[in-house]
Amino acid sequence: MTFFSSSMAFPKKKLQGLVAATITPMTEHGEINYSVIGRYVDYLVEEQGVKSIFVNGTTGEGLSLSVSERRQVAEEWVTQGRNKLDQVVIHVGALSLKESQELARHAAEIGADGIAVLAPFFLKPGNTDVLINFLKEVAAAAPALPFYYYHIPALTGVKIRAEELLDRIQEKIPTFQGLKFSDTDLLDFGQCVDQNRQRQFALLFGVDEQLLSALVMGATGAVGSTYNYLGKKTNQMLEAFERKDFSSALNHQFCIQRFINFVFKLGFGVSQTKAIMTLVSGIPMGPPRPPLQKASREFIAAAEAKLKSLDFLSSTDLKDGSLESWS
Repeated sequence: MTFFSSSMAFPKKKLQGLVAATITPMTEHGEINYSVIGRYVDYLVEEQGVKSIFVNGTTGEGLSLSVSERRQVAEEWVTQGRNKLDQVVIHVGALSLKESQELARHAAEIGADGIAVLAPFFLKPGNTDVLINFLKEVAAAAPALPFYYYHIPALTGVKIRAEELLDRIQEKIPTFQGLKFSDTDLLDFGQCVDQNRQRQFALLFGVDEQLLSALVMGATGAVGSTYNYLGKKTNQMLEAFERKDFSSALNHQFCIQRFINFVFKLGFGVSQTKAIMTLVSGIPMGPPRPPLQKASREFIAAAEAKLKSLDFLSSTDLKDGSLESWS
């Protein structure tokens, strides 16, 4: 079975380019702040040039939300993104198969453009076939939606290679269209590309600071948290790569790496991503859900200074998201 014949139910254009892994905005009391998602959509499109999103993933604290909250967040993104965003992919992975199926059905009902699922990570699948059978059960709950596998072994602890999964998944899941590859194993990623050249999968790289390496290997796009606020810079790298100006592309990647390397050394995760997005966009992202803790004022001050030194942020960009408003 070829890719195109298996996907005739959804002749959507291929998911490609930059895909922002969206943050879930919260109030200071830890409730979801749905009211700013419309502004967030406009910011991504108009300021960062990012028109596709990945909702309720790691950056969106999807597994820290209730099923009801995940449904409401998905609905708000689909509603606010209508006629503005190219594609809205909803992550529906859960430890419970029934919950994952419910979220998949809901994504189809609200008009999402695709669903993604990570491997269950408490009671883990023991081999590739067991994992594929689990994913098949979720995909079957939304048979008209493109299905993507979310490969993130550092967090799930499921070490099944993506290359092995791709080798067998399409015969079991006809709606399968690709994967979000969030791992630094470029051998595994390269083999995903090399062995599936005729199948037209969307091979979306998920390690932002290594994106150029993945583009050279054949990545068709990227999903990441930094595209929320470094989308414009990363798009410049993609444009340079497309015109085969590899020197410029490398300079853009190194510039992005300088910032990411800097914040990694300070301690960088979802909490700090929320703080940086608040700083850069002026849209309040709020604190993370426990057990994560809010980023410190010291982190914000250091990140702001680094952003300015790299020309990612000018004083006129700060709006109301500056350190002075951080409490």
